[in-house]
Amino acid sequence: MTSLRSFHPLDLLSFNLINLDPLTETYDLPYYLTYLSRWPNLFSVLASPSGTLTGYLMSKTEGQPHEWHGHVTALSISPPYRRLHHAQILMQELERLTDVYQGWFVDLFVRTGNEVAIGMYRKLGYSVYRRVVGYYSGPGGPRGDVDEEDAFDMRKSMKRDVKGEHVRENGENFHVDPSSVYF
Repeated sequence: MTSLRSFHPLDLLSFNLINLDPLTETYDLPYYLTYLSRWPNLFSVLASPSGTLTGYLMSKTEGQPHEWHGHVTALSISPPYRRLHHAQILMQELERLTDVYQGWFVDLFVRTGNEVAIGMYRKLGYSVYRRVVGYYSGPGGPRGDVDEEDAFDMRKSMKRDVKGEHVRENGENFHVDPSSVYF
């Protein structure tokens, strides 16, 4: 049975197999360590019974008082462990913690060409809030040859957002520039 636990600095030496996916953003070591030091309880891994890392979620809390929320920075599952609800386990933990921290919503950015991830997030109750034009730049799109790709800012309201003020319908049609994305 897979277990959920906090990320540990030594995990940086054993999570390369998870990051081999071309749709997974890979950061430098100081970036991971910054998250680990600032939001240690929001940086989680899933491990198999043998101790092999099967996935991780790097997230944080951010925003102004009426926009305080949980944010997914990176979520990745090792290819052999996909479609086993591992991403759902990680997202449910972030949602639980976002409610504990009295966040209004959880958000994430996903490449518009990553249909599998978009479908998964929709099944988990997320909807597109807006389309960020040119959010991803450089190679690394779904075909590996895209110079620039848009992102969907997907959101899910938490318990505090009783009126659903932080989500919208038809967000795919609401286009914004990356410079307007801030919290």
